[in-house]
Amino acid sequence: MPSNRLLFAVSEDIKQVTGRLPPAVDTLWKLVCVVAVTVGALALWMAEPLVVDQLRLAQFDQFARWQPRPYTPVAVRIVDIDEESLKAVGQWPWPRTRVADLVDRLADAGVLVVAFDVLLSEPDRTAPAAMAKVWRNPEFNALSAALPDPDTILAHSLKGTPVVLGSNLLRNTGLAAGGDPPVAAALPPYRVVVSGQDGAAKAVQGFGAVVPPLPVLLAQASGVGALNAAPDRDGVVRRVPLLLGVGNELIPSLTAEALRVAQGARNYLVRSEIGGIQNLRIGNYTVPTNAQGEIWLHYTLEEPQRIVSAQAVLSGEVPGDALRGHIVLVGSSAAGLMDFRPSPMGYSMPGVLAHAQALEQMVTDQHVQRPNWAIPLEFMVLALGSIGLGIVGLSASARWGAVALMAVLAFTGGGAWYAFVAHGWLLDASNPAWAMVLVFGLTSGFHHWATERQQRWLRTAFSRYVSPNRVAHLVAHPDQLHLGGKRQTCSFVFTDLVGFTPLMEASDPGQVVALLNDYLEAMLVIVFKHEGTLDRFVGDAVVVLFSAPVPQADHRQRAMDCALEMDAFATSYSRRMQASGVNWGLTRIGVHTGEVIVGNFGGKALFDYRALGDPINTAARLESVNKHLGTRVCVSQAILDGCSGIAVREVGRLLLKGKVQPLQVFAPEATLDAEVCCPAADYAAAMQMLRAGVDHGSAAIVAAFETLAQRHSNDPLVALHLKRLLQGASDDLIVMTDK
Repeated sequence: MPSNRLLFAVSEDIKQVTGRLPPAVDTLWKLVCVVAVTVGALALWMAEPLVVDQLRLAQFDQFARWQPRPYTPVAVRIVDIDEESLKAVGQWPWPRTRVADLVDRLADAGVLVVAFDVLLSEPDRTAPAAMAKVWRNPEFNALSAALPDPDTILAHSLKGTPVVLGSNLLRNTGLAAGGDPPVAAALPPYRVVVSGQDGAAKAVQGFGAVVPPLPVLLAQASGVGALNAAPDRDGVVRRVPLLLGVGNELIPSLTAEALRVAQGARNYLVRSEIGGIQNLRIGNYTVPTNAQGEIWLHYTLEEPQRIVSAQAVLSGEVPGDALRGHIVLVGSSAAGLMDFRPSPMGYSMPGVLAHAQALEQMVTDQHVQRPNWAIPLEFMVLALGSIGLGIVGLSASARWGAVALMAVLAFTGGGAWYAFVAHGWLLDASNPAWAMVLVFGLTSGFHHWATERQQRWLRTAFSRYVSPNRVAHLVAHPDQLHLGGKRQTCSFVFTDLVGFTPLMEASDPGQVVALLNDYLEAMLVIVFKHEGTLDRFVGDAVVVLFSAPVPQADHRQRAMDCALEMDAFATSYSRRMQASGVNWGLTRIGVHTGEVIVGNFGGKALFDYRALGDPINTAARLESVNKHLGTRVCVSQAILDGCSGIAVREVGRLLLKGKVQPLQVFAPEATLDAEVCCPAADYAAAMQMLRAGVDHGSAAIVAAFETLAQRHSNDPLVALHLKRLLQGASDDLIVMTDK
């Protein structure tokens, strides 16, 4: 079959086998699959299970570690109740007189404000009145009654110093322990003014009650801020709240109050829109927040400069102007006080450090934020990226699909990194990335599964037109799909059906073609059984080669065995057809071997795999000489040299037309009719005399063949040689005058 017809037939066969959809329907089906998988990924992303949240936060943490905020010396310091301070003063809680001493020292140093990151909601346990209840001694009671109350001493210190105390907000509804009044009455006066959309109190973290400082202290404090943190589900502090809610009231945090009191401001101006809070104005500073009124922290590396030991302040070791004009946060890094929180930088930190970092960001206007448009943008990136990569996964090769995936992931991750470095925007690239990888992986996996299935279909389809061993070899060695050939010794089997053309002219073509297909199918089964390679069909003729494309050491034996089995089938098939009234002819076969060029021949657009060389032409000539010899199968000596166990009858030396060297030719005994042929031994004895060529026209030789002819008048080889002898031949050389 010509190559172009072969390719057309294969393509049509693939359509039939696969049931391929029309292109428009196929494209629509792919889009539906991609959109369905993308919608599933979007649903998982919007449900925000713990793993989605943790991936996003892990990316933000990594960005912070790659690009920490550079520390800028600003007027924010931490007075640390560290281990050294506890050794010098004693375990916490300290007597309020010592806390008052600390406040006085800081006031003398000229600080702007002192903010306590500790809760002073209970009376001093070392107060004289408290100790009198413990000792229950009249003399001690009389003496202690004349001593001043430590909380009153601390309140006196607070009166002359800008101090912000801490309060604790409770989740439960109802009043704080001890029957404290509602928060609005308990806190110092300040105003929270909301502009824009209402509902800011519902957007922030909500609480039910407040635990304020002691009333005596609260009365003298310049401000009170909530100490509540806003850790994420993994416990890491990435945000600090500036506003929280108790009922319908907005409550400032310790951080916000420290900045307000430091400026002597009275009001908080909250800008609220649909979805939550946009920003918070505290005095001269406008601070961008998230919808919950929190600021994202951009941590610096550890900076000892911002921390001063409380013991150094109490002992007067701090230089006179070191804290002048500073916002001072009083907190503790002592392990026993258990005020440690994990940070995105990979280390645990005292809670007061989060307040200090937040104040530094607000004072220097160095903010990181997650814009309100971040989620819609991430939605679009996830959706469009997943759909695009899904289409690529369903269409592109593995190499180009991987390139596209890497490019999109690099663009997404690089864009998020650039937004963080250049603008301080926190954009989530990790979750769109896993969604795109998931969609691409599923669609690409399906594509490659479908491609593999199609390849199996292709192998099946091509195996109906090309030898299975050739298909398998090309699948294993695709590099050999190029023009060119190589020298290789192969064996060839040529077959031809006698009288097929007249049969076609005299019979119904449809019926004859059906019979021919049955005949050729059975012949191919025999060929593939012996692992031969179908070279081509030429009408009703079959050309088979052995030892290509895969070399076969026993290719001569395979060719011989294949030819014998093909002859047995063809003879039986002809008899069945003759018995059914169909004038089906016999099959002639030629078998030869030799060195040929095997490979792909043609042009760049279309080529064919075949063998070229004299041996293949000789095999074809051996098939055709059967009609002159009266045999069905002719094999050469070159074939028999690689065979064993094959009984043959010598035909003689054939000088084919156009050749100068004769070829020793044989007819297998299995292909001769034993009823009409003479015994093999008698024929061999006569051929031995003929090969010797005793005398020209030797009477003995002629007599020997005449005797055989008289006994076996229908023996074709005996009749052939007798006729030659009578015409003057004297040896076994048979000169062919036509093909």
